[in-house]
Amino acid sequence: MAACGKASEQTVRDLLNLSYANLAMAHAAVSDQALRYQRTHYMIRARLLAGLRKGTMRMGSFLEDERLKLQLPQSCCYCGSNERLSIDHLVPLNQGGLDLPENMVWACRACNSSKGARDMLDWYVPRHGFPPLLLLRRYLKLALLAAEQGDFLDLPVRDCTRIPFSLRAIPVEYPQPEELRLWVTQLPR
Repeated sequence: MAACGKASEQTVRDLLNLSYANLAMAHAAVSDQALRYQRTHYMIRARLLAGLRKGTMRMGSFLEDERLKLQLPQSCCYCGSNERLSIDHLVPLNQGGLDLPENMVWACRACNSSKGARDMLDWYVPRHGFPPLLLLRRYLKLALLAAEQGDFLDLPVRDCTRIPFSLRAIPVEYPQPEELRLWVTQLPR
């Protein structure tokens, strides 16, 4: 799917809205156990993207993400290990991430140490491929929060250089549902 407007004029808001709408489409398709995106999945994306652009819809709150954090098996959100767990800031503190529960995830010491102060997407994708959708959802919400607080939502992406997340790594195109997963481990039923 093409980005909103010319890529060189795309705002941070446009980028986050497009990625989040595609995330909703992908989440619905994976939940439906679809191998390919169907018409209803594209309709979900179109409706959400239109609502986000008009301001009649918003990204979901962190409440569901926090509930899932408590329900999911306590394991590394990056590799699934349940050995030697620690808390990791999804957006590193020294990169401008917030010291809030919404920015904290379980990580094994190996992943936490390997990731260090790098952006989650810059670190994760080369090692593991496309991130689990629920982890990416949390990341996008944190990106929106940082953009709102930093007052750069409506700046062109090309002008945003000192921000706590990697704009170039935010996906706007998502793999087919058969290649995706909701979480790093199997979700409890």
